[in-house]
Amino acid sequence: MNTPIIIKKATSRDTRFKLKDGAGSDAVHTTPIYAYAVCSLQTDRKIEGVGLAFTLGTGNGIVCQAIDYLVKHIEGREINELMADFGTTYKIMADDPNFRWLGPHKGVVHLALAAIVNACYDLWAKSKGVPLWKLLIDLSPEALVNTLDFSYYEDVLTKEDAIALLKSQQNGRTAREKIITAGYPGYDTSIGWFNYSDEKVAQNILKAMDNGFTAMKLKVGSKNPERDIRRAEMVRKIAGDKATIMFDANQQWNLNEAISICKKLQDLNPFWVEEPTHPDDVQAHVTLANTVSVKLALGEHVPNKILFKNFIQSGCMSFNQVDAVRVGGVSEFILISLLSRKHNIPVVPHVGDMGQIHQHLVLFNHISIGHPALLLEHIPHLKDHFKFPVQIINGKYQTPLEPGMSSDLLKL
Repeated sequence: MNTPIIIKKATSRDTRFKLKDGAGSDAVHTTPIYAYAVCSLQTDRKIEGVGLAFTLGTGNGIVCQAIDYLVKHIEGREINELMADFGTTYKIMADDPNFRWLGPHKGVVHLALAAIVNACYDLWAKSKGVPLWKLLIDLSPEALVNTLDFSYYEDVLTKEDAIALLKSQQNGRTAREKIITAGYPGYDTSIGWFNYSDEKVAQNILKAMDNGFTAMKLKVGSKNPERDIRRAEMVRKIAGDKATIMFDANQQWNLNEAISICKKLQDLNPFWVEEPTHPDDVQAHVTLANTVSVKLALGEHVPNKILFKNFIQSGCMSFNQVDAVRVGGVSEFILISLLSRKHNIPVVPHVGDMGQIHQHLVLFNHISIGHPALLLEHIPHLKDHFKFPVQIINGKYQTPLEPGMSSDLLKL
């Protein structure tokens, strides 16, 4: 019998972290300030739910204002009762008539929703004394599906479809659960931030390899493409032919530029090219995918399940990078992940959470949905700010065991 836990009050907190020496920089976001709009759920017991949405600084306060408005939908609710039919509450929040015009389902309002939703899942796991991944893999298919909002997905993935998919993956689950002790493979994003010098990138490649990483990513998208090609060639040369390398343009190129530069990068055998052009331009990605041989990864800036639905159906997406602190939280992440699995597109999340939450979600994806355990991005720059920071040994995420989703920040 679950002990009732009532959400007495929900508050927001604006947390910002300045980065040093070019860390976090890319072709578009040249001076980033990593920031979280935090939603905290205070309860009638000594348990607090903590949810995050990721921003890059100045807009963070606006997201917090939106959190403070939307939390009226969950205050006063008992967490287990709330999560038993969370899909209904999710839809009510996402369609709040006073906020929906500002989206719908994107931008500031949806980021606020993400923080609230993530706080609910964190509190739910803490209420049961288990880590989020354990909570999710132990849910029945029916209970899991009840936490999702299938509106506008009825034509591609019904509740019944999702339940059937989850049940079909129960065969082989025992073998997939070995990932819990083996560790989940990571890749190092921090070797090649855009503002890093060639010398620093070269040093970081060797450091990453010493730390057990066999996969790493370089930021590209320079005004002079020759800089990108030179640095990409350097990564391949130092890392070696067996290394998995990726290139990330962060939406910098128009379609013609993307075609031209991707054709040059494909000679280096990249695992993918990430965000090659505007994140809303489905047709440009389709044209690019049909023109070049490199695989495309996208989703970091895809804001909601509808655009993901379009990208998944279009055939241009080779890797799905949905981020639970960018879309509407864990609930929407799982829905998108289910549709991606139906179309056999692996989910390799972007980690605006620095991997804290997604280390739980990729375990769930692999064990319960049957996604391949490919890679999870590693960004180390905020590790000292989390109460239970991710642990990586020999290039692999170690399974978190503390209750919740590892989103608790140390008090500033």
